[in-house]
Amino acid sequence: MPPSRNDIRNDNGARTATCPTCRQPFTPIRRQSYCTPACRQAAWRARHPQPQPATTIIAPATNRRAITVYQCPRCDTRYLGQQWCHDCHTPCTRLDLGGPCPHCDEPVAISDIIEQPR
Repeated sequence: MPPSRNDIRNDNGARTATCPTCRQPFTPIRRQSYCTPACRQAAWRARHPQPQPATTIIAPATNRRAITVYQCPRCDTRYLGQQWCHDCHTPCTRLDLGGPCPHCDEPVAISDIIEQPR
């Protein structure tokens, strides 16, 4: 005669198991795999590592207009941080962020230096 369902479910025999985290022997209750909730949590954290946070580069706190290169549409003169052409008295168009050239001290936009894929 087959064993009753209660006998299969209720394993009353004292059996011991080994915790996979700390390797300590313990008496499991039902389907218990870890000896303590702390070991269970440590195993879960080992299986699910935290992704490394993306490194962000924080730009120095400066006025964006001060580091922007503008160009006059009439005379093609470039200005660093000035939106109006002093010769033509017209508003300039914004090119890109940039700064003065270390060799000739003329305003140079970043897009002039970096090759952009087409």
